[in-house]
Formats: sequence, structure tokens, C-alpha cells
Amino acid sequence: MSAYRLLIDGESVATPDHFPVPNPATGETVGLAPLATAEHIDRAVSAAARAFKSWRTASDEDRRKACAGLAERISASSEELARLLTLEQGKPLNGLGSRFELGGAAAWAGYTASLDLPVETVQNDANGRIEIHRRPVGVVASITPWNWPLLIAVWHIVPAIRAGNTVVIKPSPLTPLSTLRMVEIMAAGLPPGVLNVVSGRDDIAPLLTTHPYVAKVVFTGSTETGRKVMAAGAATLKHLTLELGGNDAGIVLPGSDPKAMAERIFWGAFLNSGQTCAALKRLYVPDASYDAFCDTLAGFAAKVKLGNGLDEESQLGPLQNPMQFNKVAAMVEQAKSAGAKPLLGGNPAEQRKGHFYPVTLLAEAEAGMRIVDEEQFGPALPIIRYSDVEDALEQANASSYALGGSVWSSDPERAWDLASRLECGTAWVNRHGDIRPDVPFGGIKSSGIGVEFGRHGLQEYTTIQVLYR
Repeated sequence: MSAYRLLIDGESVATPDHFPVPNPATGETVGLAPLATAEHIDRAVSAAARAFKSWRTASDEDRRKACAGLAERISASSEELARLLTLEQGKPLNGLGSRFELGGAAAWAGYTASLDLPVETVQNDANGRIEIHRRPVGVVASITPWNWPLLIAVWHIVPAIRAGNTVVIKPSPLTPLSTLRMVEIMAAGLPPGVLNVVSGRDDIAPLLTTHPYVAKVVFTGSTETGRKVMAAGAATLKHLTLELGGNDAGIVLPGSDPKAMAERIFWGAFLNSGQTCAALKRLYVPDASYDAFCDTLAGFAAKVKLGNGLDEESQLGPLQNPMQFNKVAAMVEQAKSAGAKPLLGGNPAEQRKGHFYPVTLLAEAEAGMRIVDEEQFGPALPIIRYSDVEDALEQANASSYALGGSVWSSDPERAWDLASRLECGTAWVNRHGDIRPDVPFGGIKSSGIGVEFGRHGLQEYTTIQVLYR
């Protein structure tokens, strides 16, 4: 049984205590994660603060090369990391699982390395010169979730370092091992203290979010926890990027072809067993094509294989933890008791050992059911019938969540027009959940503050300094 270590100031640091990390498919212990103390947190932040003094003055080219090297290191260790990720997170190795996540992590790191923050010249004439410079903020505290732990870690780490900051990352206590290992691999190509990792229970996060040396907190997770992070940083006016929960709506327009759209709708909803913030979480379908869409989706979903992520044929894995399993099960049961009709799934008692929840499609779902009004974050999709497009749009926009949304139609122009009226950070047409490293991504309302990715995301790790002469 491997006992993992922290990485602080370029050194592997043992801790007196550890905690077991179970495999969600089997319950067996994958490894022992180090339990950081308050002293470890302070050491890590202090190391990052010291390293910032020199890293902030490193040349742009040196930082670019260092970040490009991070992408290469991730790629070189991708199979090792993918297997460890599957063991602790549960997602399949194949398909849209762990290898897909590692490929995305390397691609995001590589693209982010290529970005720059050029000086903007506002005036340069006989009356003077005015320039706008982007400066790094300082020490960045990264707090990552359990659903896409390595990809999201890269989303936090690489732009921070590219902009000249230093980082202390704390992974979720549910999936810490792959992050501990990936950071160890990445940090070998950086000066000591530029990248540090600590792990522990949730009670150590406030030690980061309130630490006086931390200038910015970037957090991906639930809206409830995001509010706590925001409140904790208020006393020291920390910079924040918060990518929080979502209850993304998809609206199918009349006249749409279910056979042409079923596969994309399915994976938009069930990617990573539905454990994705920007997954399609409620689907609005018109009366005229409701039954056809339900039948086609159920036919496709019935062929998708659920199983242990180490099985190369598995397409979906278990839910990551018992809390999430119980939450999804409770939402489905409440919907069924309120009149929703399972087209598929809805009975976890039929499943095997582990946190396996079956792919579930719920017809005749309605507003007022928890699975429609709240974020289920699991493999259960409510399908809501509508008769008026304007009413469907109003229902879609009624949520306090506003991360993503989509419109589905055989008429892309009509769909584009309606998508522009969705109240969300990203709206898709005939797809859902697609993201790119060169396109900003973030939520509005209760789904977050700020954006990630591309030039706009990189700027979130900087402050503006204006120079006059």
C-alpha cells in the first residue's frame, strides 16, 4: 500500500498521519493520502511566497518554455496518471474517461504555454506615453474537485504559472492521489516553491483561503462551498475565480430529428456519469416529438456499458462517492413518487458492488421535482414536455444556476437565435459541454465569478499596472 507525500518547496514531505482513498468501483483502498497540518499549509504558502519574488521577474520566454515543459511531462506520464485516476475516481480508462482527461490536460497546458500578455499602448506621441501592463497577482491557492481532478488542476496551475504567479494546490480529499503524483511530475521542471501540493480533509481549505500571503483563490466546486470561499477571502480582498455548480438546460425545437441528435444529447448529459458541472441536466422536448425523442434516447442509452473503469470496454463508471450516489438515488425516487416515469434505470438495487448507479431517463418530469430544480450531478436525466417554446425558454432561465445551456434543432439559425436568449455563460447549438482552451468559459448567477481558458482566463491571474510618462 503506497503512502503518498506532500510536495513543498521542491521537497517530498512526509506527514505523521494519512487517510485511505477507496476505489469507488470496489471499495478497496487505492493508497494512503498525506494528512497535511496547519504547519504544512503555512510552509507551502511561505515557500510559494519566496519563490514568487524570483519567478515574477523571470522572462516571458522562460515562463513559456517552463509551461510547455509541463505539457510534455504530463504527456510522458499520461498512462501512469490515467490508471491512478481511474482507480480513485472511477471513470473508465477508455473513451471519454481517464485517457481523454490526460490528453485534455496536456493539450490545455500546451496551448496555455503559447499565450502571452502583450503591453497595450494607449498613447505614444509628443504629449506622452501611456502603457497598460499585466502583472502577476502573487501566490495562488487552487482548490480542485473530484470529478475531473487532473484536467481542472491544469486549468488552475498552468495559467497561474504562465502569468508569473506561484501555486499551492489542494485536491479534493476524495481524489488526491493522482493530483499528488501529477504535481510531483510537473514540479520537477520548475524552480522550487513555484508549485506545491498539500492534501487533507476539507478543514484545511480555510487555512488557504484566509492565509495572508495568498493573493488569489481559484476554486471549482459546489455553489455552497464557493460562497464560503468568497466569504473567507473577503477580509484580505483576495482575487477570486469561482467555477461553481450548474443545472444546464437543453431545449429541443419542434421538427428536430431525434435519430440525428440522440447520441450527442446522451453524451452531453452522461459524460463522466453525469458528474460534470456543464453537463446537460434537464431536457425540454416539444409535445409533437416527445415520444420519439424518449424512445430514441432510451434505445441509445440501453447500449452503453456501465462497469469497472479498468475494463477497457466500459463506457461509464461508478459515481465517485456514496454521498453522490445517495443524492442521485433520492432525487430519482422523489421524482418517481411525484409522477415521473423511468424509461430506463432508476433502480440501483439491481446493480453490482460499488457506487454504480444505472443510466436513468425520467419521462414526464416537471418543475417542482428536485431533479429538475436542483443539480443532480449524476447519470439521471429528466425529460420535460413543453408545448410553447417561449415557456420552455422561461423554464430554462428560471434556475439560479447559469453555467451552460443548449438548443437543438434541424434549423441551426433558429436555434442560434434562441441560444442567444439563454441566460448562461456558454450556450451551444446542437451540442452540449464542448469546451476549448482558446475560448473563455465561466458561469453567471450562482454558477460562478470570472472565466477560465484563453487570453481572458490568463488575464484573471494578473493585475493591471498603468505607466505614464
